[in-house]
Amino acid sequence: MRIGYGWDSHEFKRGVPLRIGGVALRHKQGLAGHSDGDVLLHALTDALLGAIAAGDIGTHFPPSDPQWKGADSVTFVNEAMRLVREAGYAVANVDSTLILAEPKIGPHAATIQARVAELLAVNASAVGVKAKTPEGMGTEKAAIAHVAVLLVEKPGRKLLAHHAAEDVPQPEIDKVVEQVVKTVPAPAKSKSGGKSRLDF
Repeated sequence: MRIGYGWDSHEFKRGVPLRIGGVALRHKQGLAGHSDGDVLLHALTDALLGAIAAGDIGTHFPPSDPQWKGADSVTFVNEAMRLVREAGYAVANVDSTLILAEPKIGPHAATIQARVAELLAVNASAVGVKAKTPEGMGTEKAAIAHVAVLLVEKPGRKLLAHHAAEDVPQPEIDKVVEQVVKTVPAPAKSKSGGKSRLDF
């Protein structure tokens, strides 16, 4: 299994639609960013990529590339999931915490949970969505997301890895095994001429 962790933050800005977890929320301000500013999906993408050591969101979708200007962050999650499947893993569960002063996430938590579950191809019960206010943090003008994800190996992956390991030449190990075998004394025979009880 693999564990991934992602973190992201975006500042609120007027005149920008607010999207969190792939869900459009009604609010006076949205989150500024090169793409759609979806702080939760950005942190989720980083968690997925980090779990398989595949870099981060900036590596795959650099903000310097104009094609990602205003892009739907669902695209980022889909690509990260493609790489996760390609690496032989599937999502077991994900947990997330949003930190923002407003809007209140509680009324939207179930919708966000369902949308994230859909993107990850898991049951909604495998997706945790929590929200906290930034008391004493001084980040009232921004939204922050923390995401942890657990990946498990898909069926058959261990078997393939085992066969692959057997196919790798190991001359040094083979030599050691041969030497050990040569030093093992021959099985002792009983007085009756039969095998001893240590023989199989």
